[in-house]
Amino acid sequence: MTLTELSAQALSQAIHSRQYACREVMQAYLDRIGLINPRFNALVSLQPADALLRQADECDQALARGHSRGWLHGIPLAFKDLVDVAGIPTTCGSVLLRDNIPSQDALLVQRLKAQGGLVIGKTNTPEWALGSNTFNPVFGATGNAYNPAHTAGGSSGGAAVALAHRMLPLADGSDFMGSLRNPAAWNNVFGMRPSQGRVPAFPTHDVWVNQLSTDGPMARHVSDLARLLETMSGFDPRSPLSLDDLPVGWSQQLRPHAKALRIGWLGDLNGHLPMEDGILQACENGLQRLTDLGALVEPAKATFSPEAVWQTWLAWRRVLTASRLAPMVARGREACKEEALWECDQAIGMTANDFLQASNERTAFYQQMLTMFNDHDVLVMPSAQVWPFAIDTRWPSVIHTAKGAVNMDTYHRWMEVVLYPSLAGLPSLNVPCGFNPQGLPMGMQLIGKPRGDLAVLALGLAYEEAIGDWLSVNNDTIFSCLD
Repeated sequence: MTLTELSAQALSQAIHSRQYACREVMQAYLDRIGLINPRFNALVSLQPADALLRQADECDQALARGHSRGWLHGIPLAFKDLVDVAGIPTTCGSVLLRDNIPSQDALLVQRLKAQGGLVIGKTNTPEWALGSNTFNPVFGATGNAYNPAHTAGGSSGGAAVALAHRMLPLADGSDFMGSLRNPAAWNNVFGMRPSQGRVPAFPTHDVWVNQLSTDGPMARHVSDLARLLETMSGFDPRSPLSLDDLPVGWSQQLRPHAKALRIGWLGDLNGHLPMEDGILQACENGLQRLTDLGALVEPAKATFSPEAVWQTWLAWRRVLTASRLAPMVARGREACKEEALWECDQAIGMTANDFLQASNERTAFYQQMLTMFNDHDVLVMPSAQVWPFAIDTRWPSVIHTAKGAVNMDTYHRWMEVVLYPSLAGLPSLNVPCGFNPQGLPMGMQLIGKPRGDLAVLALGLAYEEAIGDWLSVNNDTIFSCLD
């Protein structure tokens, strides 16, 4: 096993035992990035190698004095290009912010740096993180880890590909409408949207109403993901709705647990969600692994109206998206992607009463979701409705199902399957569930009860032990990155 194949926690142990020097670790990752990244474009705004190696040397010197900053001491990290890192551009994939260089770190960055992480650059994202296809006019497109002619998904596409190709040991992402879960599914890694409030955000333009987007962890191993989530989590007074309900060190106490758990399979919501051929079967193959672990898997019936929930979602999304992007559109409408303009234009006609009604409808949906957990401990749905599509396709306008073609009436309706945990604020972990005949990955969502992050992670740990054959499908063996 090479250095870059180690799990993040194994790498941390190797650094602290002095098996590997921090300089050796940094050089190995820089070499890997130099080999792989030009073909996939996952990492952007990479910092100069000599400066990064000097930082690694300082970490080695600190360890020689018996001082470690934390479990991430000397480990290379790159943050999604929405997150402020002092001295590194935060472009959000927009030409309007091409030269935006923050002077302060975001809270998320502060927390990971405090544990010793070394920031090497950013991970690529779609413009304004809109749409589950990672391309933008600043850095270009990111290719899927298993075939760069296909999309990586998004909006945390760069992070997922960097993980899958072992250019990073860990990654952060953010999730509004599947932006952690979709790219994780399409690149055969784990990505978790935590409970709303689990990971506080600062700075942010709003700390009260903006309750649909959250930062979260991505990793190749659930244990690494849990450790990273613990590092990200915890109350901060600048984020007044943030949570502080977990004990210190919880990630190290987590144990696999699947036996006798009641798993409710929601599938395509009784035909409401169009799915490309093979996706439901892939998820059912994953569910069989859970059954083999002793979980009790059975079909679940939705207690809500999917079409009504979709309309509620549209109202919330357009208001929250417009509140964030309207100043940018006013600054340079001609420089904004058409999906951003559509979101803002849709919000113009909304009234306060419209939004209050949408809030009431969201409340009703949440109560309906709660009743489903009377009969199930965890709910399961696919993480996407289509397989990774051609990278030059902006977004799927049609889903071709076994029963025929279904037209999409918005740029994001093909991702409808991921909105339910987002709207209800529930924890949702993407786990891999196999490949299609073309060798492209798929994943499924393990959706937990309110604040049930630990139960979802414990199930994910057990599941990971049962899917070694899928996780061992190395993207380097599917096609050569070295030709």
